[in-house]
Amino acid sequence: MEAGVHFGHLRRKWNPAMAPYIFMERNGIHIIDLYKTMAKIDESASALKQIAKSGKRILFVATKKQAKEIVAEQVKRVNMPYVTERWPGGMLTNFATIRKAVRKMTSIDKLISSPSYSNLSKKERLTITRERAKLEKNLGSIADLNRLPAAIFIVDILKEHISLAEAKKLNIPTFAIVDTNSDPRKVDFPIPANDDASKSISIIIEAMVNAIEEGLVERKLDRDKKAVDEDKTDLQDEDFDDRMKDEDEVENLNIKLPVKEHPDTMQQKIKSETEGSSEEKKSQRKRINKPVGRTRK
Repeated sequence: MEAGVHFGHLRRKWNPAMAPYIFMERNGIHIIDLYKTMAKIDESASALKQIAKSGKRILFVATKKQAKEIVAEQVKRVNMPYVTERWPGGMLTNFATIRKAVRKMTSIDKLISSPSYSNLSKKERLTITRERAKLEKNLGSIADLNRLPAAIFIVDILKEHISLAEAKKLNIPTFAIVDTNSDPRKVDFPIPANDDASKSISIIIEAMVNAIEEGLVERKLDRDKKAVDEDKTDLQDEDFDDRMKDEDEVENLNIKLPVKEHPDTMQQKIKSETEGSSEEKKSQRKRINKPVGRTRK
């Protein structure tokens, strides 16, 4: 309430599609329902958290004067790309050309750091530095963006209608702060709120950045846990290999390991030996010494 999140535009400027998010009208100004705003903030935050947890990039777009510094300051914490100057046309739909401009900026940096830069004339050096400053102003914040972003967050979709159209054309999920003069149906995750007050923008951007930060922390913890599990499995495999090697060595040396016999088999063996010895004694008794010579008829 203190930040003025609930204040909308004048009644004559409203968009009828925003009717579900409007609580009432006072002095010709629409008041936004903050319960629905909070629900939409939570929904958007959870979606952004999952995107950040998967390791993908989220592009923030805010070229309004009251949102530039807030977005740049907050988004730098999570190292995400952002655009706070003029939106370069075709940045998403013609991404390859934008990447060429970024590569040009890196080549200028290499030229400035090389000794051949000092051999250039003053006019040439001034031209190069001006071009470098221009590229840095427009593309410096997206220099690390090597591929298309997984999502885009927009402040004021009326002002940033070009970026919204490009994102929709490429089926990129869109998140946006939507005021009473905007159409929320154009955005995948609309947040009904005042997009003109700097305090209102700051509260919502901070909530989104905190959710992204949580997702990045969880991703790091999952990666560390996975690395520990892999180390454990490697140790178990090494122990198994050592055991197999020991068994192979024993077989190669022809060492017969003592085999424990079951008590029942031992008793049967002893019984069979005793029976065999008693039969031999009986056969010896039955033998009769016959005299050598003729037999009597």
